[in-house]
Amino acid sequence: MNNQSIADRLKYLRKSKGFSQEELSLRTNVTIRTIQRIEKAEVNPHLNTIKLLAAALEVEVNELIPLENPKEETIKKKWLLLLHATPLLGIFIPLCNVLLPLFIWIHKREDNPIYDKHGIKIINFQITALLLAALSFVSLLTIEKWGFIFFIATVPVCIGVVIFNIIYVLKKEKCYYPLSIPFLKFKQSGVLSSIIFLVGIFVLGSCTVNKNENVERLDGSTISKDSLTHRIQQLATNSDVQGLGVVIFNNKQPDYKHIFGYKDISEKSTLTDSTNIYGASLSKAVFSVIVMKLVEDGIIDLDTPLESYLPKKIYEYEPVTRWHDDYSDLKTDSLYHNITARMCLNHTSGFQNWRSRDLKLQTSTIPGEHYEYSGEGFVYLQVVLEKITSKGLEQLAQDIVFKPLGMKNSAYEWKPKFEKDYAISYAKNGGVFKKDKDNEPRAASTLETTFEDYIIFLTAVLHKKVLSEASYNEIFSPQFKVNSLAQLIEDKKATDVEFENIKLSYGLGWGYLETPYGKGYFKEGRGSGFHHYSILFPALDKGVLIMSNSENTGIIFRDLLELTMADKHMPWQWFSEIPYK
Repeated sequence: MNNQSIADRLKYLRKSKGFSQEELSLRTNVTIRTIQRIEKAEVNPHLNTIKLLAAALEVEVNELIPLENPKEETIKKKWLLLLHATPLLGIFIPLCNVLLPLFIWIHKREDNPIYDKHGIKIINFQITALLLAALSFVSLLTIEKWGFIFFIATVPVCIGVVIFNIIYVLKKEKCYYPLSIPFLKFKQSGVLSSIIFLVGIFVLGSCTVNKNENVERLDGSTISKDSLTHRIQQLATNSDVQGLGVVIFNNKQPDYKHIFGYKDISEKSTLTDSTNIYGASLSKAVFSVIVMKLVEDGIIDLDTPLESYLPKKIYEYEPVTRWHDDYSDLKTDSLYHNITARMCLNHTSGFQNWRSRDLKLQTSTIPGEHYEYSGEGFVYLQVVLEKITSKGLEQLAQDIVFKPLGMKNSAYEWKPKFEKDYAISYAKNGGVFKKDKDNEPRAASTLETTFEDYIIFLTAVLHKKVLSEASYNEIFSPQFKVNSLAQLIEDKKATDVEFENIKLSYGLGWGYLETPYGKGYFKEGRGSGFHHYSILFPALDKGVLIMSNSENTGIIFRDLLELTMADKHMPWQWFSEIPYK
């Protein structure tokens, strides 16, 4: 293939359709980075990639690439001729006018979009022709004179349309079938169900579409969705969980979703997938994607000391927030200069989790040498990025993640539109937490989202959207081995070998572990009564998301994960979660 030719054609066709590179990426499984490299003629794209792009642009594959094999054009015309001509056998064998082109279409539609388009038009027309034939017979019996004319004209007219299209396709590779009812549409999704629907018609409705009512778990076992729903609700009720949402991902898509309980018990207001929920530390998972996009764009490097990007020392800047960008404590700190973006994302910055009035911000260990879960490390990286880009965290998040993915109800700060539908959170004793609505955007902790929006985010991660595959590989690589007794370290010298068997580590913003079923990447979040947990197994295209507005949810996380995923390898004691008894 000629890389430059493909690059020029892709740019021309994309712009002629009015698509940005981001929009084209969202319409396909092709990453923005790959599209950029194709348009710069840096890569020789795989044929499957070209097919995806062509389908999204609604053009033929050969409009993107020149034919390399001179015989390919002849072969294509032969298959098109076969598609258009076989319905004529329906004159002699009933239903062959539909069944034969249907068989060829199913066989060839993946080879070239032109077979898909022509096949759909032929099948639609031939089914319409069968209906017209039936109506003409009825009219013959019920309508004098005109009924007879309609009856004798139907078959010749349909044959004439078929012959016209045989000639037309040989000359111009185009077809025209008037008055067709669109039983099938040219759309990738839903094709299988459409085929089943057609087959059902031709066997007189003897077959029905069986909906998959089971969920497949990591170990290959299955559980019925009804049973799953019943047991989730039973666990939530028994442990006094006020509101809970669970989604299971299979084949990179949400396969099961159940939302249970209330966003406000006092008013009996139901929790829904569009209810605003405080995301707590799920913020970190989103932020890792934002950072890696800036790495891809050359704004920052993972291993360059962050302070080297600034024209002056971080503690010399005048704070613009209430506290989180005040780094005056670091004036006498001799270690923070070495902190890099990688260290912030894998929790080895040396900063404590959060500063306080009594505990000033400081590096308690040499950066890069010890694991210590740190929200302050994420915020430090955020503040440096804001100064480099001259954009606040909220704008960066909207530009890089939320708007491209269609996460319309997510932000790193409270928005007035959240007032109409937000969840109240509950303590273990049933007490109510006051909703915090005046947080300034912080990368580690202030995400406001919905169950629906966070499903969109995890689905995008499974499909490797927003970032290149290489960037996701970096995020999900074990960056630093974790030997601590608990996620939040109290005794920095205390270690435990209990997690050796799962190789517990931290990637960039996500935790890492290994199970007999494959590598898992987890991120949890808890704060002010909200309690969340997520884990993805990208190699298996599976995952689970749990979100709740109750502190009590932590005691059923283990049961929920074993129920939904059949996974018994999570280090729950490391999370300090006490299993439900």
